[in-house]
Amino acid sequence: MAPSKIAETDHFWYRLGPEDVYVESQRDNRAFGYAPGRVMLSEDNAETWPHSIEFADASKITFSTLLANGTVLWATGSKLFRSADNLKSYEEVIVKDLDGSDYLPHTPQAPERPGWYFHTLPGVTTFDANGREMLAWGNYCNVLGGASPVNIYYSADGGETVKIAYAFGQNPLMTDNGSNGGGRDGTLLGNPDNPVRARHVHTVAYNPAEDAYYSCTGDGDREGFLECHWLRGAYDWDADEWDWRVIHSDHLNSRYKAGGISFVDGMVYWISDSNGPQPYDRGVFRCAPEDITNKERHELLFNPEVESGNMIVEDDVLLASHCAPASPLDTGIIISTDGGETWAQYDLKEFGKRSPTRLHAKNSDGWFRMDLRKGWIEHAEVLYLKPKQ
Repeated sequence: MAPSKIAETDHFWYRLGPEDVYVESQRDNRAFGYAPGRVMLSEDNAETWPHSIEFADASKITFSTLLANGTVLWATGSKLFRSADNLKSYEEVIVKDLDGSDYLPHTPQAPERPGWYFHTLPGVTTFDANGREMLAWGNYCNVLGGASPVNIYYSADGGETVKIAYAFGQNPLMTDNGSNGGGRDGTLLGNPDNPVRARHVHTVAYNPAEDAYYSCTGDGDREGFLECHWLRGAYDWDADEWDWRVIHSDHLNSRYKAGGISFVDGMVYWISDSNGPQPYDRGVFRCAPEDITNKERHELLFNPEVESGNMIVEDDVLLASHCAPASPLDTGIIISTDGGETWAQYDLKEFGKRSPTRLHAKNSDGWFRMDLRKGWIEHAEVLYLKPKQ
């Protein structure tokens, strides 16, 4: 496999992923990818792919994650799969509902659009929770692939079982009517007992200082209902139970329409995806978790003056991106390499109109991995980015 050409800016090097494999996710030296009709596993940062197995729907993959015990999970539309033996074999995973019963996907109005049940925006979905690994993520759905219920999922046993941690309520404006993003006059989806509506989940993150999880959702203000919420969750390992509370709900042009939640030294960082009616309340913010609902205690670190729902924080690097349809840039990268003291923005114009998303933590060679999406959500290429010291 020939290495891709490396280009650079003052702050980072960057390169595209391989042409013959779509590198879907990475962790340390491992990478999971797919090619036509196959899924593949690498142990040397996508240089070689010694493990693979036939998988007819490889081109339909919308989510994957690599767990510490070697298990790989991936999804296509409304189906979730697992391999625990380096792709010698795989099996479908049936999610467990809040009551312990099998959580079965709905029968779609259009079979080719079953709903993005498991697709998510962040690349980081696993967390070290007091020495135990928690997999937790929410689905970014009701955009492409058909309508879907909105859920937060988790696995506390290394991918052996996957369960629902929180199920959002039914949204009559996001029913399955056979369209790509859902709409009116179709099948109602979601938890009929929960009044909290959302279009989709933007992120789930873990704060080790509190042993608590946070999630924020989108996406709009629809018929008197706010869909932008921040939730805080606590997990009881012994009882295998969650306690989720909505701590704040706000309008789509506020800083609370957000993504990229990260925790550093007990402080919470996020980036605003504010849009809709002006004025916009945008930027990269930081505060103590107890001050999330108090805007006067928020510190604005940088305002890129464009909406963004994607950010990752690792070491002293804060890396975020522009939403291409709303940006004057073609492929906009936002970066700070000194913990948020100074900032730069770059336009990687050679890739055209792309929205970088699903930002993965650096691999063992120091490269972040991200999707480049056409528009803001259709799969296109994979980009690697390595910050300069």
